[in-house]
Amino acid sequence: LPLSGLSFKEGDAQPRPPFSQNWISDKLLAPHALEDLNDQARAILLAMVNTGARPSELAALTPECIRLDVDVPHVSIEAVGRQLKSGNARRVIPLLGVSLEALRAFPEGFVRYRGSSATLSGTVNKYLRDHGLLETPAHSLYGLRHSLEDRLLAVGVDERIRRDLLGHALNRERYGAGASLTHLRDVLQAVAF
Repeated sequence: LPLSGLSFKEGDAQPRPPFSQNWISDKLLAPHALEDLNDQARAILLAMVNTGARPSELAALTPECIRLDVDVPHVSIEAVGRQLKSGNARRVIPLLGVSLEALRAFPEGFVRYRGSSATLSGTVNKYLRDHGLLETPAHSLYGLRHSLEDRLLAVGVDERIRRDLLGHALNRERYGAGASLTHLRDVLQAVAF
């Protein structure tokens, strides 16, 4: 293979900082804070707040993956028309609060960004930067994903449930089916906006 001479850049990866709960409630969710952001990008941002889903996962949602008229409204992250980041990425995530309202406004998904999540991240990050909505210069849209994990950890949610919700690998064998959708909803209810 013609790969000789190629190398990987060494150094510590910079972690993406999570948004604080106060920043989310007081800044991002403040009245009119996101009103000039296009409606689909705004809805994806709001969907991330309580789901912790990756922007690309939300952008790729198809109508059959958005389940609103059921006892526990949820999204199903599946390999519909795309490849998932890993086998652990396949999961269901209950919808609550601002995230549920965001998906109710787009039950068909986000056609503007389906297949172009890089454009989505660039659009949202520019908007947040230009409107003083980044907690620090190191923050980005992805910080909402990290924030959900911190909020779940703060209320004592088991590691298995956190990893299942966020689509992360578990550092041991996964036994059993995991938490039910109702249980996941109840867990998220404690930290939802």
